[in-house]
Amino acid sequence: MGHGGQQWTTLKELALHHRNRLEEEAAQLLGIGTEPEFAIAQRALLVQSPAGNLLWDCISLLDDKTIAQIKPRGGIRAIAISHPHFYSSMVEWAEHFDAEIYLHAADRQWVMRESSRIHFWKGATLPLWDGLTLINCGGHFEGGTLLHWPAGGNGKAALLTSDILTVVQDRRYVSFMRSYPNLIPLGPAAIDCILKTLEPFSFDRIYGGWWKANVPADAKAAVARSAERYLRAINRSARGD
Repeated sequence: MGHGGQQWTTLKELALHHRNRLEEEAAQLLGIGTEPEFAIAQRALLVQSPAGNLLWDCISLLDDKTIAQIKPRGGIRAIAISHPHFYSSMVEWAEHFDAEIYLHAADRQWVMRESSRIHFWKGATLPLWDGLTLINCGGHFEGGTLLHWPAGGNGKAALLTSDILTVVQDRRYVSFMRSYPNLIPLGPAAIDCILKTLEPFSFDRIYGGWWKANVPADAKAAVARSAERYLRAINRSARGD
C-alpha cells in the first residue's frame, strides 16, 4: 500500500516477476519471503516439529518451486496467523498442503475468503502439538496472536511475534503500535495486557515478521524493558514534556 492507496494483483500476475526465498532462520525454522519485496516485505516462518510442521503467518506468493521445497521438509500440518494483515492467500496454501488454519475469533470480520479449513479459536491460549501454543495478547489487533515454541531453534524457548511485538533496529528492544501506517500508538492498558498475558511463558529468543528481525537472546527481559521504555515515553508525551 503506497501513497496512492491499495493496489491489487493476482497470484498468476505476481508469479511472473517474483519468486520466493527460503532460508534457515534457525535450526528447524525456515523463513519464507518474496523477492523482489512484495506487500510490506514480511516473511513467514515454517516451524519444523516432530508431530507436524506449522506455518506461522503467510505470504501471498505460492508457486511450484516453493511447494517442491516445503514438501520434503514434511509439508505443512497447519497454518497459524498473527493478525489479518498476513491472511493473504492462506486458503490457497492450506489447500495445496492439506492443512488447517487457526485464526483468533476476535478477527473473524477481516476474513475475506471463507473456508472449511479455517478454525476460529477463542480465549487467551490454544495448545497445538509438541508444546506449541498460540497466545492472544491483542494490541495491534484485538485478535493479535503470538506463537510460543518451547523447543526453539537453539534448544531454548522462542516467541514468534510478527509485528504484534515488533523488533526494532538494534534488536535489543521491541515496540508496540495500534496502526503502523497511521503511526497510532497503543495505550498503557494494552501494554499491561500484553505483559500479563506473556507472564506465564519463558522465552529466550524472539523471531519477528521480517528477515533478521530477531531478538537473539534474553528476549523476555527485552520485552519487559521495552514496555518500560515505551510507557515512560508515552506518559511523558501525555504530560506535555
